[in-house]
Amino acid sequence: MSDLAFEMGGLVEMAVTGQVSQPAMRPNGYAHWPDGRADVLPGMYGITYNARVGDRAFGWAGDHVEPGVSIANAEEKADFALHYLTCIGNEATVVSGLAKGARGVVTGEHARILVDFDADVLDLMTIGDTVQIRTVGRGIRLAAYPMLEFKKTSPALARAYGLLEENGQVICPVAMELPARIMGSGAELNAEFVDQDLMSGDRALMADLGIDQMRLGDLIAIRDVDHRFGRSFRPGWVAICLCIHGDSIMTGHGPGILTLITGPAEKLGFTVDTGANIAHTLNIRGDA
Repeated sequence: MSDLAFEMGGLVEMAVTGQVSQPAMRPNGYAHWPDGRADVLPGMYGITYNARVGDRAFGWAGDHVEPGVSIANAEEKADFALHYLTCIGNEATVVSGLAKGARGVVTGEHARILVDFDADVLDLMTIGDTVQIRTVGRGIRLAAYPMLEFKKTSPALARAYGLLEENGQVICPVAMELPARIMGSGAELNAEFVDQDLMSGDRALMADLGIDQMRLGDLIAIRDVDHRFGRSFRPGWVAICLCIHGDSIMTGHGPGILTLITGPAEKLGFTVDTGANIAHTLNIRGDA
């Protein structure tokens, strides 16, 4: 068993910016449970004071709850750059408002880029504040394993994975495994952009499989899926992913799973370690 070295010397570092988004809702406000009941619930965008990476993904009185601060750029092409260049673990800095100079870390990509800041920073931030991200990581790879594709992986996250090589296979610690059959909304998107929701409508199944214990920031493994170009079923392949947002009441939706690594199972494996969460491995918080 040995450690692995990433190719990082040629990575390009660039600055991108976004503004803290106002929370948004549908015109009628309602989201529907699978049985037809409707609720008006908070969830996407804005500043979320009491949900951070390391906290639970299930059990919130909300829908698609995004931890921390959600940012976007109003100009469409610039917003795409914000999405495609930003990697998990990139450093973020507040560059306007009362919290100017405060530093945080990117923890996810949903309809917005998700950034974690300490609680005292959140108290100073307001909707519209500008956050600049030092993007680096796009194009990262393992020279010895060119068949493995890395997505959204900053150098900081690459080190935090704790990857090991064992008998010609790269092994990644994950908090839990998800069956491919429960993966839902987001399969239609390319795996470089936004996440895929697991389908959590069967609450008994979630409890039976222990999935209801998932936490925001958990590393997740899924067998028999190929996430190179989209998110498709493919026996003999594996994806390593990240839980980036909370549960949903909507049919076909649930906690969001962002693709990080994908490759053939003969070259990519995993071990289950319940502590495999970026709240710990990226030293984002010590109290989770």
